[in-house]
Amino acid sequence: MSDKIYTFDTTLRDGTQGESISLSVRDKIQIIEKLDDIGVDYIEVGFPASNPKDEELFTILKDKKYGYSKIVAFGRTNYKNVAARDDENIKMLIDSKADAVCIFGKSSSFHVEKVIETTLEHNLEMIFDSIEYLKRNVKEVIFDGEHFFDGFKENPDYAIKTLKAAEEAGADFVVPCDTNGGFLPTEIVEIIARIRKEIKTPLGIHFHNDGGCAVANSLISVACGAVMVQGTINGYGERSGNADLCQIIPNLEIKTNKRCLKNTDSIKNLTSLSRFVAELANQAPISHQPFVGISAFAHKAGMHVSGVSKFASAFEHIPPESVGNKRRVLISELSGKKSI
Repeated sequence: MSDKIYTFDTTLRDGTQGESISLSVRDKIQIIEKLDDIGVDYIEVGFPASNPKDEELFTILKDKKYGYSKIVAFGRTNYKNVAARDDENIKMLIDSKADAVCIFGKSSSFHVEKVIETTLEHNLEMIFDSIEYLKRNVKEVIFDGEHFFDGFKENPDYAIKTLKAAEEAGADFVVPCDTNGGFLPTEIVEIIARIRKEIKTPLGIHFHNDGGCAVANSLISVACGAVMVQGTINGYGERSGNADLCQIIPNLEIKTNKRCLKNTDSIKNLTSLSRFVAELANQAPISHQPFVGISAFAHKAGMHVSGVSKFASAFEHIPPESVGNKRRVLISELSGKKSI
């Protein structure tokens, strides 16, 4: 199993789909610079075919080069009645001059037949044709299988076929997505095992948090062989949000010795990154957020403070400084002598 896990940040695309979150072009550029500094592998900065703001951003980024991170443009497979070479969305992805393209296609037979209203076979052709055409024009293509896990429950053989179509077309990563965010870790283990039996292309993962399991599902997927994790800073995103990279990265780096960032010191900037993104997104920082929240290492009960004053590990699972956070001792009616 690889000791390198590729971090794929989609704060600027999927994260901005969260309620009350809107980032200007200038905001996005500042966040890109911070993500590049900390050493995230891929930064998905937007969907050039979806809105003028992202078009403007990609125009600016054509003249910029970053020291570490790859800039990613997001889009969809070709429209059902349009050839890949003629599809405006595909053309805009190529014209973006991004370092990589992440393209999504349907992996659910229900969505194929009822939502985009085409045949199962034609959907496979759309996936294959879009990726094959993109691979002739861009360096790297990542395929997101939208609604893969729900699709697997409906029709496992067809869901796998969508990943195979992407693999055969030359995708550099295939990424099954829990788009509705309702799966449990026990289910993920079984499904990843089936995928790995049939797919040889490097495997990524993309989880939403509707069931509160996005981080757990991401971590168990890595344990099962996934080498790319997609997520957002602070878990921002549609509905209940995406997998929170501020939890995934330290769990992988500190507890499993997987390298997620460009060097071992980068993780010390995680807390400041979390708060910087929250400020630009005009969101109140989540005080109890694991690792980076202001309360993550706050001690209130007198017995806890007494224990920590003797041995920090008595009530802390990691040193707060390892992620750029700090310990706090609170004074209240629960305080003891050590607190004072």
